[in-house]
Amino acid sequence: MNNIKPYFFLVSFLLSGLLSSCQVKLNTVNAKNDFSYRADSVLSLMTLKEKIGQLNQYSIGSEMTGPNQTNEYSKQRYEQLIKGDVGSVLNLTGAENTYLVQKQVMENSRLKIPLMFAYDVIHGFRTMFPIPLAESCSWDLELMEKTAKIAAAEASASGLHWTFAPMVDVSRDARWGRVMEGAGEDPFLGSRIAEARINGFQGKSLDDVSTIAACAKHFAGYGFVESGKDYNSVNVGNNTLMNMVLPPFEAAAACNVATFMNAFNDIDGVPATASNFLVREILKDQWEFEGLVVSDWGSISEMINHRYSKNLNQAALHAIDAGCDIDMESQAYIKHLEELVKENPYLESLIDDAAKRVLLLKFKLGLFDDPYGYSNEQRESELVGKEEHLDLAEEAALKSIVLLKNENEVLPLDKKLKLAVIGPLAADNDSPLGNWRATAISNSAISLLEGMENEFGKSQVTYAKGCELSIGNNNFFEELVINKTDTTGFAEAISVAETNDVVIMALGEPAYMSGEGRSRSQIGLPGVQLQLLKEIYNVNKNIVLVLMNGRPMTLSWENDYIPVILEAWHLGSKAGSAIAKTISGKSNPSGKLTMSFPKNVGQLPIYYNKKNTGRPSAAGNQVFYSHHTDVDNDPLFPFGFGLSYTKFNYSDFKISKNEMKLSDTITVSVKVQNVGDFSGDEIVQMYVSDEFASISPPVLSLKGFDRVSLNPNESKLIEFYITKEQLGFYKFNEKVYEPGTFKIGVGPNSSELKFLSFELLN
Repeated sequence: MNNIKPYFFLVSFLLSGLLSSCQVKLNTVNAKNDFSYRADSVLSLMTLKEKIGQLNQYSIGSEMTGPNQTNEYSKQRYEQLIKGDVGSVLNLTGAENTYLVQKQVMENSRLKIPLMFAYDVIHGFRTMFPIPLAESCSWDLELMEKTAKIAAAEASASGLHWTFAPMVDVSRDARWGRVMEGAGEDPFLGSRIAEARINGFQGKSLDDVSTIAACAKHFAGYGFVESGKDYNSVNVGNNTLMNMVLPPFEAAAACNVATFMNAFNDIDGVPATASNFLVREILKDQWEFEGLVVSDWGSISEMINHRYSKNLNQAALHAIDAGCDIDMESQAYIKHLEELVKENPYLESLIDDAAKRVLLLKFKLGLFDDPYGYSNEQRESELVGKEEHLDLAEEAALKSIVLLKNENEVLPLDKKLKLAVIGPLAADNDSPLGNWRATAISNSAISLLEGMENEFGKSQVTYAKGCELSIGNNNFFEELVINKTDTTGFAEAISVAETNDVVIMALGEPAYMSGEGRSRSQIGLPGVQLQLLKEIYNVNKNIVLVLMNGRPMTLSWENDYIPVILEAWHLGSKAGSAIAKTISGKSNPSGKLTMSFPKNVGQLPIYYNKKNTGRPSAAGNQVFYSHHTDVDNDPLFPFGFGLSYTKFNYSDFKISKNEMKLSDTITVSVKVQNVGDFSGDEIVQMYVSDEFASISPPVLSLKGFDRVSLNPNESKLIEFYITKEQLGFYKFNEKVYEPGTFKIGVGPNSSELKFLSFELLN
């Protein structure tokens, strides 16, 4: 492969007399460590147009690997690419492809500044791990760091430098399709998961070719879109913004995430892409973020639709002024920034700052030392889809499964039983791959049917599809059409259910019913699935309902009648094996929900860390309090909830002292004992309740958790530590710590807690 090193190419400019005054400085700088000085040296060689080019990002395909373009659109982009008017690209993968496109830039552009290649590596690259919402239910930070590390290794071997993940949006509304991409409703857990995934993607150093730059998205508020409708408006006050929305982003910045991405929505009437308050004041000034900010796809041009910018020229002005460094796909910067500088000379310093941030990341990635270092076909063939990566995918799937109901301890199943496996998702090898499946091979997941046959034996398993779930294609770019009328498979399924001991029902959502653009106004089982379930129940009540879905669902009828409900999400490449091993008891489920499940859609948004309100409850027949008249205020399944095949007992709950100064640390301890018959993992959760504050506090806030493995009769003492950091909150834009009474709750979920109190002193 071509070994041109563009940094040395720049030095040759200096030696030939171009900006020779920089030569002595360049020769004395430590080029490996002083990225800032090296970036400044490159910046000093660039024209204004070349700087703007570094801020221009396009989506390209393999047609850009050579000069023979077939249409005007591609020709124009290719010309910009080889002239250095494009700084980064997305959606091109493969070591050969990325090498060839990089080669076009290195051989044709004036300054030989290498491209960055970016891609949506969300829950795996070729090996698919559980969707992020599912994986968050493991509460296993070490596991999540490992899966991100493997995703980075596979992606980087395919020539990629940068992923648009993790999504750290907190969301409370299951109608929003992108809840599948996040960590649920809690800012504390979301912050810890953000750190784990960023550390996994980025490793100890970005110049390690097995790591990639991460991106905290979407900054900010996207998870609070009204009615859970994608791309919709957001209406949050400062208290919610600072204490619920921003903490995971602040955590991401603190652990040196390389990039941030703007959100599509507005905040307080200003599109996030144009928000000086968010990007300049909070992110770049208050948090001292030194990385770069990229727009979401077209979010700069979409400010015209927001009716905030009157045209693309003004949209470019608004975005660069607010601190958006890279324009993804709007072409606003490349078309208008040069002319805007003539009218507004101050913009050139903002462009310099943005271009330097891009150059800094390229230096940190090692691209100036070797632009082709990531495009290694041998490494790609050795790493992508490696067998041991699939082993980790199965571990992640096992830990992500949540047992919601197990009436009369039906599970685990005896292997001598005759099993019917029924449902439109039972033999589906594709839906378990999830929505953001990167380069996963279609239909490559192990289906539930395959998993059950492998685990229980083919002779014990009889299959019937029961019904079609969708009509036509099921892919990322098309609206899914759900079968709402065709029941022709019911008769066969009923017959199979009648002649077997237990029915495993595989129902839920296909992969592309959740994710970006997949908001739903109703979140029950789509199509004729509930009708099928009721028909099967009429002939065989021994049903294990296996849910495959990307969001919390409304399951009131199912919870009333079906004895076993297993939340299996979209679990990735080894989904079927993990589910079958859980059903057989080879694996004991340990997952706990990170989003509350509503009883019906009218309860949404529903979340555990709600405010108390002035009328939280009523005695007797009182009607004048905060409630619906047709359903109580509780979720069907609360945050933190999940069952096990064994039972855990909590005892000896203590706090080390009853009073605490701001400089103190309090120790909270509880003994957890496995009092059942199976070895298992328990996720012990600690919550804080501020009894009184100058801004009304949530009734509960998660502030600690620990995953512990226990054999039967084994017990362990679990300790948590309380400092002022768990007790503070943002009042407007300032972190405050107010004295008063606090309650500490410890237990297995947000609804089953034991409480003790202490006093925080001035």
